[in-house]
Amino acid sequence: MLSPAELQALDELRDKLNSALRGKEAVVEHVLCCLLARGHLLVEDLPGLGKTTLAKALADGLGGEFARVQCTPDLLPGDVTGFSIFNAQTREFEFRAGPVFAEVLLVDEINRATPRTQSALLEAMAEAQVTVDNARHALSDTFFVIATQNPVEQHGTYPLPEAQLDRFAMRLRVGYPARDHEITMLENACAPLAQEPAASAAPFDTRRLRALQERTRQIAVAPSLREYFVAVAHASRAHPRIHLGLSPRGLLLWQRAAQARAVLQHRAFVTPDDVQDVALPVLDVRLAGDFSSPVSIIEELLATVPLPAYAAP
Repeated sequence: MLSPAELQALDELRDKLNSALRGKEAVVEHVLCCLLARGHLLVEDLPGLGKTTLAKALADGLGGEFARVQCTPDLLPGDVTGFSIFNAQTREFEFRAGPVFAEVLLVDEINRATPRTQSALLEAMAEAQVTVDNARHALSDTFFVIATQNPVEQHGTYPLPEAQLDRFAMRLRVGYPARDHEITMLENACAPLAQEPAASAAPFDTRRLRALQERTRQIAVAPSLREYFVAVAHASRAHPRIHLGLSPRGLLLWQRAAQARAVLQHRAFVTPDDVQDVALPVLDVRLAGDFSSPVSIIEELLATVPLPAYAAP
């Protein structure tokens, strides 16, 4: 079980994100699940719904560096990873780190970058390192990517193939805020500017977050739930309308996300509710086939495999 200090830090981080993205508690919970599971997040939604605000608030809450990359077709791999430059004084090449060396990286409209640049980013996501001029450079232990896609504008885009989508742990959609939250937003925009409050300590630092991610990996998962994960994976591979079923990597990420949800619920073990809660965002990013609605096909898939009888330890 987590210590009181760790539970308090998690609650403070959750409150910080909910203050930045009001009325989206379920989205915030899944973002935190993705973070604790050491995954990366794909947000597919319209512009102006708070994706950048969320990423900045997360970096601030983690006490880490935030970087943003606006993807365009002329973006080069070196613009993301960094590059070597010749120093005339030392007569040697020096490495200038790119934005991937931040703790939280927002990659805006990733499908507007060319496949070559996408590959450089995905190497960083999968291996926690970049290779420049045959030299490897390690990234932060808590490197976390929030990539976005605009689903309504496809001119000049390079859609991510399914094999690359599988590198993300989850796909989320923020959606429009509720009516009362939009009214409050307009009211706040007209209020006098308040004096900047004194900077407070972030709930987390890199060391604490890494320790919590390791604790998350050790959360107990019952054998019956592991059998359920595998049964759903096999059902997805045999489904006539699903051409690309759940991969072994997807299984691992699904289990980690369920463990992370248990942590957020202040539990030391995973329940069927944890598994079901994170199923949609985890499966949504990696199932491909002849269906228009990922939600309906995932609900149909989960309905074909009964949840196991479960008793808490």
